[in-house]
Amino acid sequence: MAPRRLIVIATVLLVVGLPLAAAAQRGGGFGRWFGRGWVMPNAEYDGRFILARVRYLSGGSWRADYPDMERNLTEMLQELTSIRANVTETNVYTLDDPDLLKYPVIYLTEPGYWYPTPEEAQGLRNFIDKGGFIIFDDFHFPNEWAVFEYGLRQAWPEAKIVPLERDHPIFNSFFRIDTLRVPYPGWLGEQGLYGEFYGIYQDNDPSKRLAAVINYNMDLGDYVEWAQSGRAYAFEPTNEAYKFMINYVIYGLSR
Repeated sequence: MAPRRLIVIATVLLVVGLPLAAAAQRGGGFGRWFGRGWVMPNAEYDGRFILARVRYLSGGSWRADYPDMERNLTEMLQELTSIRANVTETNVYTLDDPDLLKYPVIYLTEPGYWYPTPEEAQGLRNFIDKGGFIIFDDFHFPNEWAVFEYGLRQAWPEAKIVPLERDHPIFNSFFRIDTLRVPYPGWLGEQGLYGEFYGIYQDNDPSKRLAAVINYNMDLGDYVEWAQSGRAYAFEPTNEAYKFMINYVIYGLSR
């Protein structure tokens, strides 16, 4: 267990006062090659939680922070919550893959380069209509927002994107998030770029659940990916990134 990981876990535990379970060991296996890179074989569905990642071929990098982000996150979920998580395997699907509907929470990274096909757009709509929850992460600046919104509207033309305030239940679903002022990782954050957090409600009705959360000018996955390495970002925002992502999962599973 890396020293940085010990520090991160210790601080999170200090915040919530929960016991620390033993860390799970990572597994191996043969992988698959998809247009933009190698991925591990998908795990058979067995009821344990897996954060399913969305694969797309339209540019950008759906693989950003893969697979360490998922592994690091599920290890923390296993250790800090009552969720039974698969900590050794990761799953990747296209939006039009019917198996995606087995997973209540999915993750799409770099949506500023995402141009869904009609089939993928319909797949996302099916996922949302069946009660799924999607996390959009890792994009910044107006040009990437425009691409993201264009892609979103192929699937969800009526969606109203609304800013989320700190008192929204998603920011209190497990950890209490005290501030939404989190810097973008690395140089952009050092230059003053801070995250903005948006959501889309089911049927555009604020009395219903959020069906999507949008991390704009933010890359929570990057913080989580590097948390257990010698190249980890600053201590405080890395802990906050874990708290945001764990809250998203808890919210997505409980609403």
